[in-house]
Amino acid sequence: MPDYVWRAISADGKAVEGHSSANTESAVLKQLREQGLTPLEINEGAANVAAKGPGARGPVAAMLAKPKSRVAKGPVKTSDVLALTSELSIMLRAGLALDNALRVLIDMSYKPSVAKLLQGVLDAVKGGTPLSRALTAHRELFGDFYINMIRSGEASGQMSAVLERLVEHMERQRALRESVVSATIYPAILLGVAVLSLVAMLGFVVPQFEKLFTDMGDALPLPTQWVMALGHAFKSYGLVIALVAFGVGSLLMRWFRSPRGRQWWQAQLLKMPLVGRLALKYELTLFSRSLGTLLGNGVPMLTALHIATETVGNTVLQQALASVAPIVKEGGKVVQAITSTGIFEPLAINLIRVGEETGRIGPMMLELAHILNREVEIGIKRLLTLVEPVLILVLGVLIAAIIVSILLGILSVNDLAV
Repeated sequence: MPDYVWRAISADGKAVEGHSSANTESAVLKQLREQGLTPLEINEGAANVAAKGPGARGPVAAMLAKPKSRVAKGPVKTSDVLALTSELSIMLRAGLALDNALRVLIDMSYKPSVAKLLQGVLDAVKGGTPLSRALTAHRELFGDFYINMIRSGEASGQMSAVLERLVEHMERQRALRESVVSATIYPAILLGVAVLSLVAMLGFVVPQFEKLFTDMGDALPLPTQWVMALGHAFKSYGLVIALVAFGVGSLLMRWFRSPRGRQWWQAQLLKMPLVGRLALKYELTLFSRSLGTLLGNGVPMLTALHIATETVGNTVLQQALASVAPIVKEGGKVVQAITSTGIFEPLAINLIRVGEETGRIGPMMLELAHILNREVEIGIKRLLTLVEPVLILVLGVLIAAIIVSILLGILSVNDLAV
């Protein structure tokens, strides 16, 4: 029976090393967990490695081993927060105390910024500070939603369960964002190809016919004159045009990032056909899922409304949703406050009404988020089926127009020669 060497963390947070005999690494993993140990690394014994050859390593060992040769740099990202939340949930569910679980996470971390963050949180927790308050020092990274979820877990004593819901919520939010980003990649590539194709045609192909058409002057067909003028401009002032375009683009991007520019752009986005409705449903999905998750974990209604409103990225919708909490605070019903915003469809309003009447508004908001998420995904697919052929058609028409204009000029030269 093969022999395995392992390293694990005991329930009191101490590092433990040993060896076990088992048929597979999975069997060793099961043995360690039955003993109340959290495995960090499982490697095959020297005899096994020699039999399999140098560098041989099993799948469990590869999964648990700390990547010593890989050190990631840079600040802590949202993906890092999701990973450490998932790992912390697993360790707390396995029975580890919070401080011991944080020590294990620090030991497993291969990103210095994450290790530094966790060390600061661990120091605060060891000093008697609740985890939610320790995370408040990093509010810009975790956000009010995350911190209030942790606070609800501390109040209910169900921290591992709350962390599981947090992981599920964050994964769904990430999946929704990634589906939107992925949907824009192909149209962006098509648009880039269209621009490059036009630049190549006007800057390199069209100027090759300039000598042929030089002596004809006004005798050239009007479309050919326009195309030749554009080609001459690209050839002579291409660098200037590129610099001006870059400068204008940079100024526009800077303005769009400003509060006034962002609000103007987001307001225009909501008015666009097809895209506007899709953007609205996307933002309402974020709001509904956040509100449902917070209410499901015991966060008070007013606090949950404030936090869920902050998760909406569109400032126009955020201002509309900000009016919900004051109405509820004054004694109004949630469904009345939601209806007054004018941005929810009848289906959403009816779901919220049913949830409020039955005392299950949290689950109803999650159900609404599920419906809206599905509609967003379907809407993205439909939009892509429309945008892709339109872009290809526009590109084809523009290139065909350039080619036809050149052919008209060549035919004119032949007519004059005859």
